Amino acid sequence: MSQSAPALRANQTAMTVLLGVSMAHLLNDAMQSVVPAVFPIFQQQLQLSFVQIGWVAFTLNITASVLQPLIGLCTDRRPLPILLPLGMVFTLLGMIGLAIAPSYAILLLAASLIGVGSSVLHPESSRVAHLAAGRGKGFAQSVFQVGGNAGQAIAPLMVAFVISPRGQLGFLWFTLLAIAGIFIQYRISKWYRKQTSAAAVAKRKATVSAHPAKRFSKPFIACVLGILIMMLFSKFVYLASMTGYYAFYYMETYQLPLERAQLVLFALQFAGMVGTFLGGPLADRFGRQRIIWFSILGTAPFSLLLPYAGPTGAILLCIAIGLILMSGFSVIIVYAQELLPGHVGTIAGLFFGLSFGLAGLGSVVMGWLMDTHSVELMVKVCAFLPLLGLFALFLPKDSTIMGRQA
Repeated sequence: MSQSAPALRANQTAMTVLLGVSMAHLLNDAMQSVVPAVFPIFQQQLQLSFVQIGWVAFTLNITASVLQPLIGLCTDRRPLPILLPLGMVFTLLGMIGLAIAPSYAILLLAASLIGVGSSVLHPESSRVAHLAAGRGKGFAQSVFQVGGNAGQAIAPLMVAFVISPRGQLGFLWFTLLAIAGIFIQYRISKWYRKQTSAAAVAKRKATVSAHPAKRFSKPFIACVLGILIMMLFSKFVYLASMTGYYAFYYMETYQLPLERAQLVLFALQFAGMVGTFLGGPLADRFGRQRIIWFSILGTAPFSLLLPYAGPTGAILLCIAIGLILMSGFSVIIVYAQELLPGHVGTIAGLFFGLSFGLAGLGSVVMGWLMDTHSVELMVKVCAFLPLLGLFALFLPKDSTIMGRQA
């Protein structure tokens, strides 16, 4: 009994930490997702073209894309707990910048600060979730990721009820979220520092050396990572088209106000939160490879129907799209981490970074399509992206990855 009580307390502490990083993820992604959700406001107040709006999205995403893999690589070698609250400080500065931005240049600077904050949170908080998980790595990643999806889900509601009535100055309310995030991340960093102490690191290294993992061949790893990156491209470029530009299509096609368009995006994001939470358990039951391809390819029938649906049908289709499409991201990360054990931060940084980078590049291209052709054409073209999920059928089965036979 004397040994079980400390173990029970340790498990409770680990679960508290896991919920903490999930909450920090919620706050970060809520603030980050607000930026594309208010593109119509910025377009009106600063007289921006669609291409300029695309560059704002690109700046936000590419900053996080470039920095996340580098941070993950560095902290795999030497963890830096202080980065957790520091990342939220950058996000706080970005929120203030959005509230007072008098020009396009300041708007880009504020977006880049938010990108820096996000680039710190994702690889480091993913590592904390990995440390707190014990044996339930997939469950822990899903809990961490569902926090981000919850933040993305509530962002359109915040736009509709906080920013729309107040304009740009409404962003000042989001500084309260950033301050709460700094406090949460500071508390988590104290636990993280203990876990990465010399004694803890030595113990983990001894465990790894006692059970050395066989390595896959480099061509095999390159092939698998290439397919996974293609899945990220399909998922996040399509999501960028929805979160950044579908509101324009919805308002133009159905002659409805921005608030109604935000409710459609809320349905997409809320369903995505549910899908993320279900993705881990479903992958444990049916296999990660199957859930990955289903999460992308299974979205295609609904995405192809969406441009032709009415305002009510669009809400129902967005629910289906969010539920299916969002179920695969945490599964993709765990699948890649099992492919390359010992590189938790690098994999998390790489995949989160790629997700932001691909979304940023896609936003510029989509903005160009809207300026040169029409919003309608952009929405119809992007509807075909989930068909790339066909390539996920070529991913190795779970038994190959777990058994390390290649």
